[in-house]
Amino acid sequence: MGMEQTFSIIKPNAMKKNAIGAIIKKFEDNGLKIAAAKIIQMEKSKAEEFYAEHKERPFFGELVEFMTSAPVMVMCLAGEGAILKNREIMGATDPAKAEEGTIRKEFGDSMGENAVHGSDSPESAQRELSLFFEKNEICNL
Repeated sequence: MGMEQTFSIIKPNAMKKNAIGAIIKKFEDNGLKIAAAKIIQMEKSKAEEFYAEHKERPFFGELVEFMTSAPVMVMCLAGEGAILKNREIMGATDPAKAEEGTIRKEFGDSMGENAVHGSDSPESAQRELSLFFEKNEICNL
């Protein structure tokens, strides 16, 4: 598995709950480092590009609207097996089905407003990181 980088977003609903510190603590307590982070107001065009794979799905417009409704925090997480580890820390997509102690169980409100996003593969991590960060912005490795 080895050292990896993955992409993470703290979504608008978790930002409104002031949960940044609690969420980052979960990452750090599980051996992940914050290699880059910034709070942004995602533009509609960026959200559409980010979620392009869902363009034909009925929830696409609602998803884009939600992700642009308030600031988000985008991050590069780094560590041993970071992609899988992050997905375990996040929990199931549906907060109602997520295990106790996971981010989505604690901070998610619904399938659509599930508090966080995390890359699901090395390829998506690379694509997603490149949408939000320049290479020189990722530095706490």
